[in-house]
Amino acid sequence: MTSAQLFQPFNLGLGLGLIFTGLALWRVFRVKMELSRFKRHLSDRIELEAESVRRAKAEVEQIKRENEQLRIRVASFNEMPEWRAHRDLEVYVRAEKRMLVNVPGFAPAWENAKAAAQTELQEEDAGKSLHKRVFSRLFGGANPKEALPPGNTAES
Repeated sequence: MTSAQLFQPFNLGLGLGLIFTGLALWRVFRVKMELSRFKRHLSDRIELEAESVRRAKAEVEQIKRENEQLRIRVASFNEMPEWRAHRDLEVYVRAEKRMLVNVPGFAPAWENAKAAAQTELQEEDAGKSLHKRVFSRLFGGANPKEALPPGNTAES
């Protein structure tokens, strides 16, 4: 091919068309590669998130089971006589604290304070209120007999 034939309008158009077609095909190939990379990234992310959701659900189920076991344990502790006495003592201590605040009349204030303390303890037992005393009872807090001052016994 001579240089006169090379610069004819048809050949120039064909050359430019082939160049632009090559550039367009190169761009399409790069976009397809990028799209496949994004798809792999998305599937990896979905797998990771599904695993974390599965792990979170398993953890929630385990915590629910533990919560139910602890609730049953608290209920069984409340049935034992020495813990029932300790619980009644706790009610009276809380009622006395409230009485100091509401002193106008002894009887109504005492009954209101005692009822409020019992309600508060029932809420703690139902799991609505987490309180330090509940945890101390469950995890090795003081035994009610050990809580008495020296020289006093539960029998006297």
